[in-house]
Amino acid sequence: MKAAAEGPVSAEQLTVVPANEASWDDLAAIFGRADYPSRCLCQKFKVVGWIWRDSTQEGRTAMLRAQTACGDPDATATSGLVAYVDGEPAGWVAVEPRTAYPKLRTLRVPWSGREEDKDDDDVWAVTCFVVRRGYRGRGLTYHLARATIGFARERGARALEAYPMITQPGKEITWGELHVGARQVFEEAGFEEVHRPTLRRVVMRIDFGPPGAG
Repeated sequence: MKAAAEGPVSAEQLTVVPANEASWDDLAAIFGRADYPSRCLCQKFKVVGWIWRDSTQEGRTAMLRAQTACGDPDATATSGLVAYVDGEPAGWVAVEPRTAYPKLRTLRVPWSGREEDKDDDDVWAVTCFVVRRGYRGRGLTYHLARATIGFARERGARALEAYPMITQPGKEITWGELHVGARQVFEEAGFEEVHRPTLRRVVMRIDFGPPGAG
C-alpha cells in the first residue's frame, strides 16, 4: 500500500465502484488480516446463529467472495461498493436488498416499534462499513454513504435504510460497534431519521418512490 496522505479525502481523489468491478485482492486488502472486519468479513447479518460458533473463517471468506462477485464485471448482482483513494483500495460499504440479511430479521434493530414488511425486496439496507488502515479518520464513510444512494436507486430500490449508532463527544465506540456507521454520516448524505428503537441506534431512511420512479 502506498503511504496514505493525511487530511480529508477529496472527490477528486475518490473512485467508487460496485464490488464486482473490483478485484478480490483489493477487497481483501481493505478487510485486512488483524482487525474485527477481517474476522467478520461482513457476515454478521448473513449467517444464521452466532457468527463465530456457527461459521468458520474459511466459510465466511468464501461467502463474501461469492456475494461480491469480485472480478466479474458482468455479474448481475453484488453486495456492496469498493472505494479507491488515489487508485489504492481504501474502503467498503455493504448495500443490498434488506431481505439479503437473514439474521437482520431477528434483531430489535430495525424492527422494534415499526410496522414493516420483512419480505419487501424493494427496501434496501446499508449495513456495514470497512475502512482500510491508513485511511481511517479521513471522511471516507461519508463518501461511501452518499454512493449507496445512487447504487440502490439505479437497481430498483423503493427505499434505502441504514441503522447507525448515535455517537457522543468524549465517548469511545469500538470499531466492532461502529461498523454500521454513525448517525451524522447518513444525515449529511440526505437520509432522515424515521425511528429510534434504542437509545444508541436509529433508523435512517431515504424513500425513492415506486421501483423505476424518476
